[in-house]
Amino acid sequence: MDIFEVSDILKAASSASRSEILSFAFFKRYEKGQHVFFDREENRSLYILAEGMASLYKLNSLGEKKVIFAFGPGNLLNEVMFQALPASISCEVREDSLVMVMPRDRFLYVMEKDRSLNRAVMDAMALRIRRLYRQLKNTTNALSGEKRLAAKLFKLSRDNGVKTERGVLIDMSLSITYLADMLGSKRETVSRQVKRLTELKLICMEKNRIFVPDIAELSNYFKQP
Repeated sequence: MDIFEVSDILKAASSASRSEILSFAFFKRYEKGQHVFFDREENRSLYILAEGMASLYKLNSLGEKKVIFAFGPGNLLNEVMFQALPASISCEVREDSLVMVMPRDRFLYVMEKDRSLNRAVMDAMALRIRRLYRQLKNTTNALSGEKRLAAKLFKLSRDNGVKTERGVLIDMSLSITYLADMLGSKRETVSRQVKRLTELKLICMEKNRIFVPDIAELSNYFKQP
């Protein structure tokens, strides 16, 4: 595994920057269910997911989990820590994972000298904001039931989709429980919604893997009145 090829951010780093980053970065393994960091935790490190899958989530006033982002390899997990403030969200690995850890101040120093790396970080942050805007739109447009789940799966298929002969595979493990966390819904409700979308042949779920045969049809389903 070459982290500089896995991460779009690090891929932009110059040879000199890569050598300097490797001089202070280290890798840490996390088992499924472990946290990389918690909401409001003081932290002076930056984390890039090298292998596995991680999610960023918040707890509501009832202690219920709401997943904001789900990430695969290559993603920077805590860019908000560039501000030297406590974490504003929790990060949990969804499967056994490998994380690259870097002291924040040393990475910022490398960024100051490498324009391409600086731009790649800004691009990643801009993309994160755009994804938040899309989530906000889907949250406020009164979607309910299966259509809300369909909108979430459409988003995941665009962000994490891999083309196969059976359609687009959402390239992450998606259990009913995890989908419920993403939607802030009850597990039983999401189970019924998955069954309904499957009956409509909009998705196919096999062992926590979801295929979308036709993304356009899935999009039309949740957009229609």
